[in-house]
Amino acid sequence: MRDDSYRHKGLRKKMILELKEKGISDEKILNAFDLIPRHFFLDLAFVEKAYTNMAFQIGAKQTISHPFTVGFQTQLLNLKKGEKVLEIGTGSGFQTCILCCLGARVYSVERQKQLHLTAQKIIDDLGYSPKLFYGDGYKGLNAFMPFDKILVTCGAPNVPELLKKQLKVGGILVIPIGDGDSQTMKKITKVSENEYQEEDFGVFRFVPMLERKAK
Repeated sequence: MRDDSYRHKGLRKKMILELKEKGISDEKILNAFDLIPRHFFLDLAFVEKAYTNMAFQIGAKQTISHPFTVGFQTQLLNLKKGEKVLEIGTGSGFQTCILCCLGARVYSVERQKQLHLTAQKIIDDLGYSPKLFYGDGYKGLNAFMPFDKILVTCGAPNVPELLKKQLKVGGILVIPIGDGDSQTMKKITKVSENEYQEEDFGVFRFVPMLERKAK
């Protein structure tokens, strides 16, 4: 495991102040950002900028999201300790660890084999134990449904029906929708077995969600 120095911890504190200024108000989320060293999830070449509000390449044409985006999506989930959460797109594993730190029971799917393996090692080293799966996130995890919350960390052209069906009634799906260079962040609440309420929360930029593919 890499070193987590006093300097790194100081930079995290500065990042958290910036997140507060941008509107991340949930103290539990901010505390999770303080406890999880973001630089562990980045290539050594990016370590000096690990605590700026930037996205970075992590391989396989994927990125680790801006800290603000991670915080914003997490805040939209209205997460409660012990809830069962499905994450689509493990990526670096940073968002996965934030969810675990908040006390969620996390199930996370990644379609890129190398990212799945790399994230698994970092997450293990940090002492978290989500259930990680290599496969097609578009399908969700039907065998483990229903979920209290579902978080999608890549841009989808539309809302996958399979994911909506895997939500509990009262559950929340947070997903960026759009097939161009930017997406609209949506919060979808399942109000009954066949009824959903949608809310929009601004424009973001994500790598695309690819259907029926795993590499």
